[in-house]
Amino acid sequence: MLKIVVAIGILFCLVSCKNKSSEALKEGIWRAELQLTETQALPFNFEVTAPESLNIFNADEVIQVTNVAYRNDTVRIQMPVFEGYIEAVHTKGKLKGTFVIESLERRVPFSAEFGNAVRIETSSQQASEDVTGTWETLFSPNSEDESYIAKGVFRQDGNNVTGTFETTTGDYRYLEGAMDGNTMIVSTFDGAHAFLFTATVTDSTLNGTFYSGNHWQEPFEAKRNAQFQLPNPNDLTFLKEGYERFDFSFPEASGKMVSLADAQFKDKVVVVQLMGTWCPNCLDESKYYAEFDNTQKGQDIKFVALAFEYAKTEAAAFKGIERLKTQVGINYPVLLAQYASSSKLKAEDKLPMLNHVLSYPTTIIIDKKGKVRKIHTGFNGPATGQKYIDFKSEFESFMDKLVTEE
Repeated sequence: MLKIVVAIGILFCLVSCKNKSSEALKEGIWRAELQLTETQALPFNFEVTAPESLNIFNADEVIQVTNVAYRNDTVRIQMPVFEGYIEAVHTKGKLKGTFVIESLERRVPFSAEFGNAVRIETSSQQASEDVTGTWETLFSPNSEDESYIAKGVFRQDGNNVTGTFETTTGDYRYLEGAMDGNTMIVSTFDGAHAFLFTATVTDSTLNGTFYSGNHWQEPFEAKRNAQFQLPNPNDLTFLKEGYERFDFSFPEASGKMVSLADAQFKDKVVVVQLMGTWCPNCLDESKYYAEFDNTQKGQDIKFVALAFEYAKTEAAAFKGIERLKTQVGINYPVLLAQYASSSKLKAEDKLPMLNHVLSYPTTIIIDKKGKVRKIHTGFNGPATGQKYIDFKSEFESFMDKLVTEE
């Protein structure tokens, strides 16, 4: 009898411990850090609005997270759209854990504390330099193979700094931070990318380091140049000599193969989007295309996306595609062009008519007769302000032109 009582007691204890719930996160502002190196941490703020939801802030961007789950003393914060998640132990208004992207086998130490609304903790009372303006930028300036150009555009109000770097493949999204004396510190965290930029500033130069998560860092240098412009994104990707048309044949989740020869694209203007569900610039572009597609008055324009996924299995790749379509409201086909790798070289093998695949995203616009009329490389989204507004205006005017052609 004693053995039975003891066994029941042990079982009750196990069940009770297993079902024990973590205390809900306190509602209000938190300050978080991702530890990128021994000495560099990427800061960001979030606000808990309910036990299962919170908002992450990057300058004007607000990322709404609605999947916060509790188990024992652990909190799991699942990012929207992207597969990345934060898993952390919750103790007395503090979190300590890891930001995880499983498909890439990346883990970044994470911590947070309640009640701290300061994103960048500075040691100086006042900024000694003003970074406001346009900066002609070169990343990895000492590496011929890895160097690339960018356009830095920043605004400073007191010590606070916002802005972004535009590149030929897209922007580095909403950067926010501060000037600490003559040092600029700006960051963004969107659930896929964790970017931190630090730079020493003079009146006419920037010299700094770009950190991407805890797996990559590179130097950059910049000089003031109000007239600097990046190459025209419509001139970077084109059909190779000998090719007159763009074509593809890739599967939907059902297994059905879809190609440009299908009846749904006949006599239509077709917008083909090369993208990945892991890519924040692709997300920005997908949001715009979905909105445009869902509000167009007629059916003369057809969108189709070709997804190049690093998910390790076909099933995982289609799961990510379905998550994107559901959360963004995409009603056009998103086909699986590649999985287990987002390699641009492998993408070029699948699309041999292109001179290269320089960027995710890339958009190919095809007229009603099947002729490629424009290829737009990269996407500079809402963080770029007027550049994004100009892109939308140009795109919509071009669509109007193509739709009215016979």
